[in-house]
Amino acid sequence: MPKGQTAGKKTNLDAGDGREAKPTLGFGVPATSDPHHFKVRIPPANSGKVQISEYLGLQASSDEFAVMDRVVLGRPRWTAIRGEVQRAFNARLKAHDLTTSAWKVGENPVDRLLGKELCVLAWAVEDMEMDKIPVAVRNWLALRPEERWWLFGMTAMAIPKSAKTAAEVFSHVGVSLAHIVGRATELVER
Repeated sequence: MPKGQTAGKKTNLDAGDGREAKPTLGFGVPATSDPHHFKVRIPPANSGKVQISEYLGLQASSDEFAVMDRVVLGRPRWTAIRGEVQRAFNARLKAHDLTTSAWKVGENPVDRLLGKELCVLAWAVEDMEMDKIPVAVRNWLALRPEERWWLFGMTAMAIPKSAKTAAEVFSHVGVSLAHIVGRATELVER
């Protein structure tokens, strides 16, 4: 078996000290029993929608609340954000000596904090004009992880079960994640 792998689960060797890093799945999900994480489901059909769901794992109070569907993106919007998101996540994983990953058709496990950050960007672009998405991605990249986590928390608390999109929630309060993440769109276009 190649160095750094065990029974189908990827691991890393810490670069300098010979310690073996904790095994992870996908984008940094601990290979433990039922961790809190996200899954990005990418369908095989190019016209299929990409679904991002949160799995609470052992933290779930009941089976009813164990999985929360957070956002569904059309394939063109997913394609517009996926490359930069993958680069940003892999840079963070490398910084912590964890195995990097790539998006693939099927289920892609994503660490709970990275998943929250991905949701912020996905909510911002789900109803945005396609030509403004690159600016939103650039602005999302400029946010610190803690700012993205805060935005996720504020948005997730505000979304009632009846709302279909985050945009529907924010339309009631006159603000949108598209304005927050894409706030410099007008400045860039000038």
